[in-house]
Amino acid sequence: MPRIILPKDFMNSVYRPHLMNRDRYQIYFGGAGSGKSVFLATRCVLDVLQGRNVLIVRKVGRTLRSSCWNEVLKAIRRLGLQEMFRIIKTENLIEAQNNGCQMLFAGLDDAEKIKSVTPRCGVITDVWMEEATECSYEDFKQLDKRLRGVSRHEKRFTFSFNPVWQQHWLFGQFFSIWQDGKKLCRGKNLTILKTTHLDNRFLTADDHAALEGEKDPYFYQVYTLGNWGVMGDVIFRRWQTTDLTEEKERFSPHLFGLDFGFAKDPCAAVCCALDRKHKRVYVFAELYEKGLINARLAERLKVFCGHAPIVCDSAEPKSIAELRSLGIQALSARKGKDSVLHGIQWLQGHEIIVDTGCTHLREELTLYQWQQDASGRTLPLPEDKNNHLIDALRYALEHESTCRRATTAGKGELGL
Repeated sequence: MPRIILPKDFMNSVYRPHLMNRDRYQIYFGGAGSGKSVFLATRCVLDVLQGRNVLIVRKVGRTLRSSCWNEVLKAIRRLGLQEMFRIIKTENLIEAQNNGCQMLFAGLDDAEKIKSVTPRCGVITDVWMEEATECSYEDFKQLDKRLRGVSRHEKRFTFSFNPVWQQHWLFGQFFSIWQDGKKLCRGKNLTILKTTHLDNRFLTADDHAALEGEKDPYFYQVYTLGNWGVMGDVIFRRWQTTDLTEEKERFSPHLFGLDFGFAKDPCAAVCCALDRKHKRVYVFAELYEKGLINARLAERLKVFCGHAPIVCDSAEPKSIAELRSLGIQALSARKGKDSVLHGIQWLQGHEIIVDTGCTHLREELTLYQWQQDASGRTLPLPEDKNNHLIDALRYALEHESTCRRATTAGKGELGL
């Protein structure tokens, strides 16, 4: 490795700690103009000089030349390293002169070419998937299998993208550790870094103003703020995730709800609490499992809620009676006319804070939507899917949502 003196300000400071990041999976996502692609192109240049072989991919091969290829060439020039690389356009590769290691560029639309891509020496140590939301889960799995073989370097799979839809496989695959409001989350062999245009000091004032002036709500959320987009007429929008370990200790007693299931649908239970003053619902834990007969469900619930009462779906009185005989303080939900809509409306009036461990509830809150008629118009009826834990949450809070609390009227209201 030749000795390279890097300019002190050659990179945005938010990315500098990740030049030597060795986690197997790394995600750099966020808003437009955040500089994530420039950073990764620069890191690829430096990595190849250190003996890594990098496969750089996008869904469509022809888009590589105007994106990643150009960013890598600009990084080489910016660092003054032109003499250290051989650029072979006809083969879509750039090779380091000092060790023969390569950056190889390929489109995922040419499956046979991807299978045959191999560096001149050594093995592929890195995959960079640019605009990863364009790619499928199958694309990821196939490429992940390519990261094998003997090397002195750790294998790494890096993703970069704008977070288009929260329903994307990337969200379900990797974002269980994510906490809203944070910029960096680390898990076992996983890094997720969120950046926006505010992290890029190389943009002009006009660049920043254009992004901040975005009028479309969806584009503002995704491309200005770098947040995951929300699909369709979702029912719940005021929710977020965070680590609730400390919050859990502040609330006592906890409230529990249970929605029955077996083969097709899961048994779903929640542990939650209500902050009446701030109109917040906290969800600390979930139970989500298929194939549980009542005896085994009772065993799970003894751990999950102990001797605390748990409000259950009243559609299964036999199961409720059996749980009681097995030592569970199972109560029957009252339900009643329009209880589903009432419970939804009551929850919509609160901010829902979900612990990072409640991955299934996060998915339900993301996907639970209103029905639409044949013309695509929204109906005031929820779809009967993606709602098992949400139903359990309604049952847990049923007493709170249906009771009327006494309030003190002011003098003006009393006519005094």
